[in-house]
This record gives sequence, structure tokens and C-alpha cells, in this order.
Amino acid sequence: MMGHMTTTPLRTRRSGVHRAWIVAGVAFVAILGAAGFRATPGVLITPLQEEFGWSRGTISLAVSVNLMLYGLTAPFAAALMDRFGMRRVVSCALLLVAAGSGFTILMNASWQLVLCWGVLVGLGTGSMALVFAATLTDRWFVRHRGLVTGVLTAGGATGQLVFLPVLASLAQTSGWRTASATVAGAALVVVPLVWFLLRDHPAEVGTTALGADPGQLVSIPAPRAGRGGAAARALAVLGRAARTRSFWLLAGGFAICGMSTNGLVGTHFIPAAHDHGMSEPVAAGLLAVIGIFDVVGTIASGWLSDRVDSRVLLGVYYALRGLSLMVLPSLFSATTEPSMLVFIIFYGLDWVATVPPTVALCRQVYGADAPVVFGWVFASHQVGAAIAAVGAGLTRDLSGAYDLAWYAAGALCLVAALMSVSVTAARKNAVPA
Repeated sequence: MMGHMTTTPLRTRRSGVHRAWIVAGVAFVAILGAAGFRATPGVLITPLQEEFGWSRGTISLAVSVNLMLYGLTAPFAAALMDRFGMRRVVSCALLLVAAGSGFTILMNASWQLVLCWGVLVGLGTGSMALVFAATLTDRWFVRHRGLVTGVLTAGGATGQLVFLPVLASLAQTSGWRTASATVAGAALVVVPLVWFLLRDHPAEVGTTALGADPGQLVSIPAPRAGRGGAAARALAVLGRAARTRSFWLLAGGFAICGMSTNGLVGTHFIPAAHDHGMSEPVAAGLLAVIGIFDVVGTIASGWLSDRVDSRVLLGVYYALRGLSLMVLPSLFSATTEPSMLVFIIFYGLDWVATVPPTVALCRQVYGADAPVVFGWVFASHQVGAAIAAVGAGLTRDLSGAYDLAWYAAGALCLVAALMSVSVTAARKNAVPA
């Protein structure tokens, strides 16, 4: 049940940086870490296979669970942020990541890998996923929402850039346990930063969202979880959204997005390159380069989503991604050829450029429910990623190569392009509460 609104006096700032930018900076660091933590299993596949003799299909199962929970946690995390606040949810999520990664050091069976990297790290990183960015931009920004969404989304790419080459080098020189311990330590370091600097609403510090009318009443919104709590709110929003055509088009397209990024390239690019004679650190470095160009592509996409029809943007992004994936199997070799670098740059610009226009469409169609709706759309992204992660691993085990997985993902991206341009962006499409 909705509680009362707590009002606070408006503090007039004479000069300086708006508090929204500080909050966004802290969120960027948390999202950066979450992406790096979640992507870590990609550099552990070969070392775990060599030490324990587990098949890639077995190891991919843990990655698949991680990806699925990373997505399925998102809508509930968005509702929990409405109920308990972003600061508490994100801090607890970082502690889960630290526990999951730390306990991995002691494992000696594959089910323990599923429990630690799959369940604990999946739940933790899922609570800091892109719904965190959507929730924060809705609360703290009126102006520059698309741009800030793009910057925060780019934090995921930067997480790859920072973590993967370092962790790949650690896994090769000092062992995979050192890499796991590094992830646990990094997660713990971010907790104080989040706890002391992140704020849930502008009203907590006596200001308004960036771009809002400075003379309006400053108030702290009451919890929106409803009678049944955060879970009930998340499910109620899903029930309303599921009765609209646009939800299924957005969710279906984003599922294919997950298949073609986190599930396939993010998880299997390194072992696929290793199959062709390339070392893991070099392959991880190529993924990091994808991260560099993704920062550029995603920020540009956020800027464009403030100005261009988001359906058109999504259609173009998915079509270009599909064509590039169909070319990839012919580019692998033991060395980094110029053609592979061209793919890395092109694919990097498109990696998660889909997020800002997808968030924008959710906001246009579903209004106040947009962060939770995007949580469910993002859940479909990770379900798709989970299917691709385990499917590509099994394809490699059965056929000895990844080629079929690359071609299938490319074809599905072309389907996603058609789905995206068919979304009805008008608010009249939404089902009222």
C-alpha cells in the first residue's frame, strides 16, 4: 500500500556539478564491475577444462545459469529498488558476487561451479544489470536521459575492457583461482563507494532531477511495491505488459540480442579463437577492443535515441550485427589478421548499442512501469544468452566447431531487425493498471 510522501526543503545550488552526475558516476563504476564479473567465466573455460577434465558443455551449463539468473533477477531487482532503494540492493548484490567468486576457489565438482558462478554471481550481477541504469536515469534525469543511458550501458563494455585481459593473464600465469580471488576483492572494494555516495532519489539531498523544474515540490516517493511486495509488483507489471504486442516484439528481439552477444560472442569467442591456435590472452584482448568501440557506439546510440526513432535504430543495429556474424567463421586464425580487426571494430560499435533505444521504447510505451518492464525485456535477453551459451558449447562438443552457432545467430539477428521496426511506440499501446 502506498505510504505518504516525505518532502524536503529544496537546496539552491549556487554552482558546481549537479548531484545527478555524481550518482551516475557511482552507478557507472558498479555497472562496470558487474559486467566484468559476469563475463569472467569466458576466460576460465579452458583452464577449468584442463584442470578438471570437464567438457565445454558442462562448463557452459554454469555460464548458462549465470546468464539466465542475470536476466531473470532484473525485473525483481527493479521492484526491490522501488521498495528498498538502489543503494541497499546494489550493496547486497556486490556482496553476493564476492561470495560466489570467493567460494569458487574451494570447489572440486562441477555442481559447485554452477552454484557459485551460476547462482550467486548470476543473482548478484543481475541486480546491478541494466535495469539499474534504467531506474537511475528515470529518477535522476529529465534532460539527457538517452545520453546517460548510453554512458551507463557503455559501463558494461568498459567492464570487459578492464577485467578480461587482466583476468586472462592472471588465469594463464597464476592460475584461475587467482582470477576468481581478484573478482571477489574488486566487488568488495566497490561496496563502500556505493553505500556512501549513491542516493536513491534527488529529494534525499534536497534537489530535483537534472532538467526538472527547480521550483517544483521536492519529495521522496513512497515505496511502490504494493501489498504483495516487490515480487508482486514485478509480476503485476509483467501481466499488464504481456497483454501488449509491443512487449513480445521487444522481448523477442532482445532475446536474440542476448544470444548474439553475451551468450555466444561473450562466452565462446575466446575458446573459439583458441581452437584456431590463438592464445587466450590475445583473444581476451580482442574482446576488450570490442569493449573500447562499444563505449563509442553505445554513447552515440544514446545520443541518437534522443533524436531518432528508436525502432529504426534497432532495425539497423540488428541487421548489421547479423551480417557481421555470418562473416566471422571465415576470419578466425592463429594470428590477429586485419580482417579480424575490422570485424572487432564493426561489431564493437554495435555490441550493446541496442540498449538505449530499447529503454526509450519501454519508456514511451509503458510510462512509470518502464524500469520494471525493461527488467522483463532484459530477462528475455539473458534467457536468450543462456540458450546460446549452452547451445554453442554443445555444438562445439558434437561437431568440433562453432560455425553453425555463428550462422544461426546471424540469421536470428535479421529476424530481430524485422521485429524491432514492427513495435508500436505510442503510449496507447500500453495496458492501463
